[in-house]
Amino acid sequence: MESKAGPSCRLVFCLLISAAVLRPGLGWYTVNSAYGDTIIMPCLLEVPQNLMFGKWKYEKPDGSPVFIAFRSSTKKSVQYDDVPEYKDRLSLSENYTLSISNARISDEKRFVCMLVTEDNVFEAPTIVKVFKQPSKPEIVSKAPFLETEQLKKLGDCISKDSYPDGNITWYRSGKVLQPLEGVVVLIFKKQMDPVTQLYTMTSSLEYKATKTDIQMPFTCSVTYYGPSGQKTLQSEQAIFDIYYPTEQVTIQVLPSKNAIKEGDNITLTCLGNGNPPPEEFLFYLPGQPEGIRSSNTYTLTDVRRNATGDYKCSLIDKKSMIASTAITVHYLDLSLNPSGEVTKQIGDTLPVSCTISASRNATVVWMKDNIRLRSRPSFSSLHYQDAGNYVCETALQEVEGLKKRESLTLIVEGKPQIKMTKKTDPSGLSKTIICHVEGFPKPAIQWTITGSGSVINQTEESPYINGRYYSKIIISPEENVTLTCTAENQLERTVNSLNVSANENREKVNDQAKLIVGIVVGLLLAALVAGVVYWLYMKKSK
Repeated sequence: MESKAGPSCRLVFCLLISAAVLRPGLGWYTVNSAYGDTIIMPCLLEVPQNLMFGKWKYEKPDGSPVFIAFRSSTKKSVQYDDVPEYKDRLSLSENYTLSISNARISDEKRFVCMLVTEDNVFEAPTIVKVFKQPSKPEIVSKAPFLETEQLKKLGDCISKDSYPDGNITWYRSGKVLQPLEGVVVLIFKKQMDPVTQLYTMTSSLEYKATKTDIQMPFTCSVTYYGPSGQKTLQSEQAIFDIYYPTEQVTIQVLPSKNAIKEGDNITLTCLGNGNPPPEEFLFYLPGQPEGIRSSNTYTLTDVRRNATGDYKCSLIDKKSMIASTAITVHYLDLSLNPSGEVTKQIGDTLPVSCTISASRNATVVWMKDNIRLRSRPSFSSLHYQDAGNYVCETALQEVEGLKKRESLTLIVEGKPQIKMTKKTDPSGLSKTIICHVEGFPKPAIQWTITGSGSVINQTEESPYINGRYYSKIIISPEENVTLTCTAENQLERTVNSLNVSANENREKVNDQAKLIVGIVVGLLLAALVAGVVYWLYMKKSK
């Protein structure tokens, strides 16, 4: 057995070992595969007619071969060598194309397809390249803020699970950041996982910010190689809060400086234009050289006119950076003389003055009984119609709510004055007697009659206006009578009388009535006599 099979087996083994020298003119063929995909390697040889079998092997780094698959040309059977890393991953087709599933980084090798005849061995090498797309780059370990004029770590850009390793680039507002001493410092490092052989790339950025970086987006990208060539992945934007020192201080006043009046509360607000803004300030009040330390607000309550002046605020650690504003506390004083309730006698003189003192020109309005007067009231000789409620009102139009008013209630008193008049009715049957009364407080009127006569109707009174009213009666006297009108108030009792003669027209009316009655009686007697004469005549004729 050994003598028969030995020469043939020894020839094949020798051919396999010396295959490298039997492939003159063959070139290198490369297969690119994505990580996890199936690697397909065709056997780039023409199948000879006297083919005995085909085999695949790969070469170790030291050049020694490792056979992994065998296929007989006659039996059509496939055998896979016991190589642990390729267990259940290989497939060898009839045309000797080798497929490796679930591509790994360790599959990057030089594979060789071998076709063996009785007298020759043909080889075709294939180089396998495996690529793994990295994860999307992410900016991590981000600085909570950046400070102007200070070189500070902005963050790390990290991209994981890449093969081969890639490069990381930083951008500011879409423009590439190049290293610049003291301004842009880039530190790049990569690390390979010993198990997966995948790379993690990290780029740290140190950056000196300026105020122009406010709201500027920072991004990073990773550039890597895939089966189809070079590609790039971009990170999400990152915007950083930029800290910068205060360069200017301003002071604000509430309420508006033009509307501050006595009794108001004033709130001073001091602001610095730095980021973050200062939290404490010094406030300087008029006449006080030392500042008051406070938060960014300081409130004065119930201010008076002496609070008018310049108000200032400054930084605590930089007092030369100061802001100031002038505040006027508006005021309005009104003095009415006399005021309150004043009682005077009719005909008296009453000087009235309304004195105004204000922080600026004020308007003055006089009212009497809620009706606006055209001018200031002046009383050289008081009349009853001068009585009433007077109001002097003043206001500063520019300052809302700054108004003052005082009132004078003027009472004009007078003793009752009486004037009596009479009027005879056109028919002559009655007379109207009127008692005109003037005085304040309102006098009470009382009538008395001396002589015989009758009151036709009740006493009628007019409305009491401006200290005047009247009372009237209608009378038809049968004889001469005297009517007395009495007017009385708290000051005095006044009496006046008027004589009224008997009504002559009534006698004329009575005589006319008697004449008419006589005529009627005479006519009736004449008719009676005529009737009697006619009866006698008729009787005699019969």
